[in-house]
Amino acid sequence: MAAAVESFASRGYHATTTRDIATAAGMSPAALYVHFPAKSAVLFAISRSGHERTLQMVRTTMAEHDDPVDAMRVLVERFVAWHAKRHMIARVVQHELDALTPEDHQVVLELRRATENLVRDLVTSGVDAGVFTVPDVRIAARAILSLGIDVARWYSPTSKPAPEVLGKQYAELVLSMLGHGVRRREPH
Repeated sequence: MAAAVESFASRGYHATTTRDIATAAGMSPAALYVHFPAKSAVLFAISRSGHERTLQMVRTTMAEHDDPVDAMRVLVERFVAWHAKRHMIARVVQHELDALTPEDHQVVLELRRATENLVRDLVTSGVDAGVFTVPDVRIAARAILSLGIDVARWYSPTSKPAPEVLGKQYAELVLSMLGHGVRRREPH
């Protein structure tokens, strides 16, 4: 799978052949078929695993923090750092979705929806507690996730700052975007 990630990230799914993956893994194409019946099955395994890990990270973070501000801060820090540290995997997981078969795409979409729903619930919790102010909770949740996902597009091993620092910076941006700590004007 690591060889497939490298190949898909550098060449793209459609330009990568099973021979490319097998050669990078140090095996014959026939040996690859012992583990995966098709190139699409490798992509699905990578994508499903990445989305399952992300969903679990969101669940864990939310379970660890009762305060919506603390939960959001840690969630964004972890989400962004994950996409920076694992930028090649994240690039494949996030940007090769259209190459999945319709059945596999549906499985991944359900994982994505579950993740988005949890983030939306967290934003709603902050709005209900009076610590977040957003005009549209759904759009806010999507924006938060999009910010983190986009890191995989541009981050590389030579990028600065370090993933954890970038996560902290993005967390501050997200909290500002959610209206936390912003002084509200009183109507005249």
